[in-house]
Amino acid sequence: MAFNWFRRPNNEPADTPQTQEETPAVEATSPETTAPDTGDLLAFAKAAYKNIQEKQQLETELSVAVEEEETITEEIVEAEQEEITAPIETDATVAEITEDIVSEVQPEIAPEPEPANLSFLERAAAQREAKQEKLIASAIETPEPEAPITPTAPEIEIPELVFDDGFKWSAKVLAAQGRKAEDISIEEITWLKKLRQGLDKTRRNLLNQLKSIVGQGPLNQAAVNEIESLLLQADVGVEATDHIISALQKKLLAEVTPPEQAIAYLKEILREMLDAPLQNKEKPSFAPEKDTLTIWLITGVNGAGKTTTIGKISHLAQNSGYKCLIGAADTFRAAAVEQVKVWGNRSGVEVIANPGKNTDPAAVVFDAIAAAQSRETELLLIDTAGRLQNKKNLMDELSKIRKIIDKKAPNARVESLLVLDSTLGQNGLRQAEVFSQAAQLSGVVLTKLDGTAKGGVALAVVQQLGLPIRFIGAGEGIEDLRPFSSYEFVEALLSG
Repeated sequence: MAFNWFRRPNNEPADTPQTQEETPAVEATSPETTAPDTGDLLAFAKAAYKNIQEKQQLETELSVAVEEEETITEEIVEAEQEEITAPIETDATVAEITEDIVSEVQPEIAPEPEPANLSFLERAAAQREAKQEKLIASAIETPEPEAPITPTAPEIEIPELVFDDGFKWSAKVLAAQGRKAEDISIEEITWLKKLRQGLDKTRRNLLNQLKSIVGQGPLNQAAVNEIESLLLQADVGVEATDHIISALQKKLLAEVTPPEQAIAYLKEILREMLDAPLQNKEKPSFAPEKDTLTIWLITGVNGAGKTTTIGKISHLAQNSGYKCLIGAADTFRAAAVEQVKVWGNRSGVEVIANPGKNTDPAAVVFDAIAAAQSRETELLLIDTAGRLQNKKNLMDELSKIRKIIDKKAPNARVESLLVLDSTLGQNGLRQAEVFSQAAQLSGVVLTKLDGTAKGGVALAVVQQLGLPIRFIGAGEGIEDLRPFSSYEFVEALLSG
């Protein structure tokens, strides 16, 4: 069964992690609560590890059983075909034997005259050779019985699963969200480990210094300046930094707070900031609906990873059980259509494109919608041009595409997502501001959040643009893009 990333359980932290045995309550977000029992979390991680191993073993055995069944079916079909053709071959063999017998009997009835110049011994030797040749020609080859081959059980290979600190941390994060050990999947563990690794540099620079600052006592002006400097270095941005400092001062200005509780309070502030754009929405979830057409316009400047993001989202949707289609409407950038087709082949998703050069993007969108409706597609991803040279042309083009969608698919759910390169920091934020003015954006896809990227740019995007983060990418692989979870992001950013 496919793991549906768009329909994961609620990512809100739960009061108690659900293990296989009753465990004391663990409140992951409240700074006033005591730290969770390390033994219970370790038992939870071990239970999750064991269940994942059993699932992998079962899936591997099922795949091996299916392969064996297919092999046996092929052998049965071949045996039946041989049985059908066997009588025909037997009749032909009998006919050949009959002819040989007749040919052997005929010389005895009417022997051919022998040459007169041969002696008696020579004639006898010639007759023996002739009879021997006839016997050899009329002999029936009987195949030697083949020794029965006993099938050996194939070795079952299970994907590598390491019970390391990354696994235990990932299990702890999922437990805090109310997940059961038997429901945790290897896909979630793998993703959380990648996310934590991508934010490792930011976390190490930020966490240790924050703990040392807040552990010195009530916040004074010097401590506030240090925290402000740390946040700005992490690309959090001026507006988001001011908001965080103001909230921290209300809590920590007049009382001594242990470092761990201060960090827990900071996590709560960050989560509230990241979830703020969703508070005013009637339906915060943007997951595609089954048997309903959903259209996502993917925008962004060239080089931000827009086309790559489309390929990864299509792969994610396909694996989550949705019928997906791609419309290659970026007809201005050289080789953009070919690049989309490559990603479509990798993800197994069809790409609707116009073979001509510099064709009208709106015409491609029209054809893509028609194809999506005829194929009963549930998610249509449309690649749009990423030009910033002329904001008016960009606005006109996106407006034209919107009109086509409203006319051709009036009942479709439409989202406009901006792909933002997180390595650009504040420069990328300024690009986002231009696009937000030209397009009706409804969310952000944050890419390249690994290596040199600083995770604080996510807070800056949400605070300054008021847009929710919909997806986050932490690598170059096709599996390295997942729906955004504020809880998991903050834990990866500020958990030691």
